[in-house]
Amino acid sequence: MTRVTLGSTGITVNKNGFGALPVQRVSVDEAVLLLRKAYDNGIDFYDTARYYTDSEIKLGEAFEGVRDKIYIATKTGAQTADAFWTDLETSLNNLRTDYIDIYQFHNPAFCPKPGDESGLYDAALEAKRQGKIRHIGITNHRLSVAQEAIDSGLYETLQFPFCYISGDQELSLVKQCAEKNMGFIAMKALSGGLITNSAAAYAFMAQYPNVLPIWGIQKESELDEFISYIDNEPEMTGEIAELIKKDRDELCGEFCRGCGYCMPCPVGIEINNSARMSLMLRRAPSSAWLTEEWQRKMKLIESCLHCGKCKSHCPYGLDTPTLLAKNYEDYKRVLAGEVKVQ
Repeated sequence: MTRVTLGSTGITVNKNGFGALPVQRVSVDEAVLLLRKAYDNGIDFYDTARYYTDSEIKLGEAFEGVRDKIYIATKTGAQTADAFWTDLETSLNNLRTDYIDIYQFHNPAFCPKPGDESGLYDAALEAKRQGKIRHIGITNHRLSVAQEAIDSGLYETLQFPFCYISGDQELSLVKQCAEKNMGFIAMKALSGGLITNSAAAYAFMAQYPNVLPIWGIQKESELDEFISYIDNEPEMTGEIAELIKKDRDELCGEFCRGCGYCMPCPVGIEINNSARMSLMLRRAPSSAWLTEEWQRKMKLIESCLHCGKCKSHCPYGLDTPTLLAKNYEDYKRVLAGEVKVQ
């Protein structure tokens, strides 16, 4: 069993972290079953957030009585100190605990610092002094904010997208965190569903001893895959290396990561899937994306207002309206049988 230490926090956990965003989509009973099975099989790090509807509540239900045997990270999207304290008290109540191991600022557009106008970092320091949080972290999708957080020396952990189709800039963040003894939590290790081989994803992560991947888990079959890797870790074989190279050739560059920060759309376009439909059609059984429901969803692209809201909110700086239009044209060609997919 490989374990990861998150920098100066001293938190040492199984290499498999549990990303609890997806459990908001299942019932309480299903969520508790998943979470307890993960715990029973040695997974001891769980990441959630106030934004994930009832995810925290489900963790609280699952782990009452074993709180001291796991580590919980949650997040606040607060913009003010008052909202910070409201979020923190809500999280503590939902999680049925009196402390949070890592409390993270959730994808802020800036890097909170002591004495700034938001008062967020000062509130976090006070919460740490009170023992309500043990470590201060930050999550982001913006390279500039992540870099500033590392340079500031104020944060004990950084959570950032990282997977085998990441570029040199993301890899630089990983290396800098290692050099500065700062924990690195990797979100989107499967790139929001674009990476379909979890063994390859795990083998890639295994090369970075300071990285803790958090796998978004919604189904028991998904959980079983990652549990199986605890005692039988996938290795970087020639076959896996070739698969990764193929995926990198196909996917690296300007593509939608599916993070959803462009949402909601004023006309109801499901941007986080529609803007990467061409890739999804070619990397999964296409029938799932060619249903009447998805045809209706993709047709909404015709109603795009070109208001620019999605583009302005994209942390990767993508020209989202153009990306939507290109994906829709490709989708129509697939429907018409002009382009063959799986």
